[in-house]
Amino acid sequence: MVNASSWAVQYAVVALVALFAGPVLSKLPEARSFPVTLFDLTASQTIHLVVEGTGVVALCILSLRAFRQMPDNGRGFSFLRQMVFPVTTLFLVIVTDRTLRVAGLPLLDRAGSTIYTQTYAASLTLIGVWITAAWLFHLDALHRFFVKPVQSTRRQEPEPQDEDADEIDPEQENSKSAAHILTAQNSPPSTLGRYKVLKELGRGSMGVVYLGKDPTIQRFVAIKTMRLDEIDDHDKLQEVKARFFREAESTGRLSHSNIVTIFDAGEEDDLGYIAMELLQGTTLKQWSRKPNLLPLEKVISILATVAEAMDYAHQQGVVHRDIKPANIMLTTDGVVKVMDFGIAKMATSSKTQTNIVLGTPTYMSPEQISGKKVDGRSDIFSLAVVMFELLTGRPPFTADNVSALLFAIAHTPHLSVKTIRPDLPPTVKKILDQALQKDPVHRYRRADDLAMELRSCLEELAA
Repeated sequence: MVNASSWAVQYAVVALVALFAGPVLSKLPEARSFPVTLFDLTASQTIHLVVEGTGVVALCILSLRAFRQMPDNGRGFSFLRQMVFPVTTLFLVIVTDRTLRVAGLPLLDRAGSTIYTQTYAASLTLIGVWITAAWLFHLDALHRFFVKPVQSTRRQEPEPQDEDADEIDPEQENSKSAAHILTAQNSPPSTLGRYKVLKELGRGSMGVVYLGKDPTIQRFVAIKTMRLDEIDDHDKLQEVKARFFREAESTGRLSHSNIVTIFDAGEEDDLGYIAMELLQGTTLKQWSRKPNLLPLEKVISILATVAEAMDYAHQQGVVHRDIKPANIMLTTDGVVKVMDFGIAKMATSSKTQTNIVLGTPTYMSPEQISGKKVDGRSDIFSLAVVMFELLTGRPPFTADNVSALLFAIAHTPHLSVKTIRPDLPPTVKKILDQALQKDPVHRYRRADDLAMELRSCLEELAA
């Protein structure tokens, strides 16, 4: 994911270079003795052309990167994404005109100064219309960026689910929805334990997620919270708290470079919380739909790393239970991080409903659906669903409602990946077919076995 402020600084610097560096450098005394010339130009003109051309190419690369990686959040990011191409085109036309006039290339003589001037004016007019249209069509996103949301003391109604959402939450069909639990917190606490709460980051599988700061060591953390006051029975509440901290302790023992680190867990004012590593990056959910699919080699490399991290956790007795694209992040440094290990199990600790199935339906294993005890092979099935989705842009099981989806996962054979991507090598189909077996006995025994198969497939592709 592109950091907006960092990207804006880079863009501004490169734009200034493209506009002014060429003229300045070409006028230096040393420029006249530059040993390389192009297109029968003088040494100074060559420097002018090369510097401004390099600046234009860099601007185009930055623009493409922003458009592809900047998230469409309906606010400031969305506005920037739509404005970046027309603004870059404007820079491109202006810099090209300045270069042509200074270099005096034959193009101007052949086209004629009048025709060239008219073409240049028409180009600026069209680009101006483009910029104006992009600005007006996305003015609401810019407005939402500067307008702070109004805080209400009333309990909010749960927001309607996006029609394009591919994950169906079974708890939405229960009379007491998870949305009630998540929206019960209207105002963030000022502190949680030793952490100062700075702002709300979003809503996760447990509850509200806050940005926090440990004042002792000046470390920023992500704080995931879970309400504990929804349980009226005192004995049940004590059992839930014990389970919550037991799960937090076992997950906190995980020390792996590809698993998000848990720093602390605690309780304050009937609010359980877990403080964990704060990450900057993009989850794989952004790359799970066309036309944003990642290259085959990239997908296999990422998932092999995830499988290795999963195997480490499984050997420590921790099963994820909710492997999905939204829980796998590619950081801005290019590091793969698996998030929310054990969180799915912790999240259900505060729910008093019975017969609630853990996990996100689209990625659940058949044994999760049937309510059986799960082990690492359940995570292998879920990772195979993620792999199928990242390669094809759709999950292997789809249905119109939750019940039909759960039935399909438990009983219907999965769609062959070759029917959607006939270009994929047979090894990929073989891996998916084994990992998506209904009976866990027929899947890979360990996630490390799956990782080795993926690494072997990667070597075949590179050969």
